[in-house]
Formats: sequence, structure tokens, C-alpha cells
Amino acid sequence: MRDLSTPGSGEPGGAVSPGTRTPATPATPATPDHAAGLAVRDLHDGDLAVLAALNDAAVPAVNALGPAGLAAHVPTCAAALVVHDAGAPGGPPLGFLLALAPGADYASENYRWFAEHAPGSLYVDRIVVAPHAHGRGAGRALYAAAEQHARRLGLSALTCEVNLDPPNPASSAFHARLGFRRVGVLDTKGGAVRVELLSRAVALGG
Repeated sequence: MRDLSTPGSGEPGGAVSPGTRTPATPATPATPDHAAGLAVRDLHDGDLAVLAALNDAAVPAVNALGPAGLAAHVPTCAAALVVHDAGAPGGPPLGFLLALAPGADYASENYRWFAEHAPGSLYVDRIVVAPHAHGRGAGRALYAAAEQHARRLGLSALTCEVNLDPPNPASSAFHARLGFRRVGVLDTKGGAVRVELLSRAVALGG
């Protein structure tokens, strides 16, 4: 859900309003990992029911998908990740992250904005953490894994959005702590939702 560790609305469809761009910032140092006791793995089909319930409980911070919608969306993603207790790999997921690479077939206003303005980025469509797992570093662990995916794909940034209206200040603060910086503002869903568009550089090395 887009609670403490979730970006913006992640909605498909609608008309794009002009985004207001601000300069991107350079790469920030890696954030220390405070996710002791947690592990990240790829999402499995058996996770879908639990993750759909987590996702839909986070509305309006994310758009509802339901099990069928989530199942249809996952194959479009370059990264579909689940965080869980390291000592209970078969236990219930504590959260998940879905991210799309450039060129995906995804009718999201936010994704289209980044495709135009940040084409070399891995777009985090949603990151959802169960309420009882807040404060354990689950969101941080998911983002660390997403950055590894971006690096393997040769993508130089992680991008996402956070709702400004309706407001999601906890998520804005979380992303700021992880080094994300605002690169634009976009009105979506015909003006019903305003989001801040965020980016964090990925050091590709070499």
C-alpha cells in the first residue's frame, strides 16, 4: 500500500496533464540497510491473493486491482518482488514491489511521463508494506532489491510518484529519506489526483 513506504497512485488510464519539471539530482550514497531479519525474493503465483488484499487495503494511495488485476499486471513488470521474514521463507509476505522497465505496455499517466522525461529509468509502479511490518525496513529492503534490478538492466535511475492530493506525507518523507528527489508534478485522473514525480539515481559502475 502507499502508506509509509509507497509511491503515488499507480493508476492506469486517463488524460495526461502537463508535468512541471524540476532539475534531477546527482546520485546519492547507498542507504544503510536496516532490514535485519528480512529477505526479498521474486513474487510467486501463490502470493497473489495475499498481495491483492494488501494492495486493495491501501486505496486511495494505490488503485485497486483485485487478484485478477494483479495477476494480469505482474507479467508486464521487470521486477516483481516480495519481502518476508528471513526465518520464515514460506510465511506470508510482509510487502511487495512492482516495477516496469522502459517499453512496457502499461497505460499509466505517470509511467508515460517518465517514459518521456526519464527514459532510462526503472519505474516503481507500487510498493506496499503491511501495517504490522512498518518500521522494520521492509520498504528499504524492497527498494535495495529494485536498485539491483535497475543496475542489471543498465538503467540509471529509480522513479516513482507519491500522491500530493490526496496527500500522503508519510510516503513523501520515506522517499526523501531514501534519497528520492522531486523532478516534476503531474495532475492525473482528470485533475482529481496530483502527484509528485520522484527520481533517485542508480550508480551503474563500470
